[in-house]
Amino acid sequence: MASVAEGGNGRTALQKIKPYLAMVFMMFSFAVMYVTTLGTIKSGMNQSVMFVYRGMVAAVVIAPFAFMLERNGRPEMTKLIFFKILALAVLQPVLDQSFYYTGANLTSASFTSALENVNPAITFLLALLLRIEKLDIRSRHGKAKIVGAIVNVTGAVFMVLYRGPTVEFVWTKGRAQHHAHADEADHFGSTTRRIKGTVMILLACLSWCSFLILQANTLKSYPAKLTLTVCISSLGVVMNSIIAIIMERGSVQPWIIGWDMRLFVIIYSGVICTAGAYYILGMVMKKRGPVFASAFNPLSMIMTSILGSLILAERMAVGTIIGGVILATGLYCFLWGKSGDQLLRQKILAIEDLELPKSVTSHEGQCSIYIPAVKGQENKDENSISIASTSTKM
Repeated sequence: MASVAEGGNGRTALQKIKPYLAMVFMMFSFAVMYVTTLGTIKSGMNQSVMFVYRGMVAAVVIAPFAFMLERNGRPEMTKLIFFKILALAVLQPVLDQSFYYTGANLTSASFTSALENVNPAITFLLALLLRIEKLDIRSRHGKAKIVGAIVNVTGAVFMVLYRGPTVEFVWTKGRAQHHAHADEADHFGSTTRRIKGTVMILLACLSWCSFLILQANTLKSYPAKLTLTVCISSLGVVMNSIIAIIMERGSVQPWIIGWDMRLFVIIYSGVICTAGAYYILGMVMKKRGPVFASAFNPLSMIMTSILGSLILAERMAVGTIIGGVILATGLYCFLWGKSGDQLLRQKILAIEDLELPKSVTSHEGQCSIYIPAVKGQENKDENSISIASTSTKM
């Protein structure tokens, strides 16, 4: 009996830590994708060609699951839904990826991953402007969201304006002279280059946040998530193919992929960081919610910095480290504010699900007392989106 009880306790403990292990694995996977993709682009591969192959792999992997799991519940494709999907394909596979890796190439992987922590704040501000999100500035959680957004912006500005001395890791000593593009100080040697890179990254963040808002709106009328992902990836493949053909002037050479790092990056990012991430993040957010998933974003920043120094021999500037800490602080402050929305939504759903008996009969007195059923509140946040959803790009 004791062994059975210990086995049950072990399974219970595993279930508890499973979301944590899943998120750590995903953050590490994304960090590997960021660094290896950036290294491949720096080595000369056209980034649009990279996005074409990655989108093709993702679509091929997800398509069978979309066909099998959603063939009975797939809504009709109307013109409005198609144009929404087309806009989604422009925002994420084209604009977001292009701006992101262009900015990372102008700065560094560590700088880009740190600055990416402004995503929740940007999404929040866009949702406020579009009147999707509601803000109660009198509540503690509402004030926390405002403070978090301000701290996020402060951290981003600090990273741009202050560089400071470079920090060299133990394993990067003596390697900088062999990697012309490895040192972040070299990247930041030109103020113009640094500002251009920052603008590119912020445009990528804006594209990603706009994508999240439009995706949430599209899923209300087209809830087939897997099919939607396949459609977005496929349209992204078409548009990135056109861009690549124009940029390469019809040359065939950039499209030839050998058995090298380029092939690994394409398959890895398409299978692990798109298809795999879709399942794992969906599982975690279903069990623990979007706030829990977003709380691991700074871990991706740390892992990206370490892998960037190992693979690309990057050396970070002190301004990047301090700015990253400020951004992470603002992120957690904002997430705490968003957690209040999650608790409120759960309470409202609990009230709506509450059912009281319409009558109670007393057999002793043979009398009946009528009790009206409690009508739950309308969910005022039904049009809101999960702003705290992870900012990590698939």
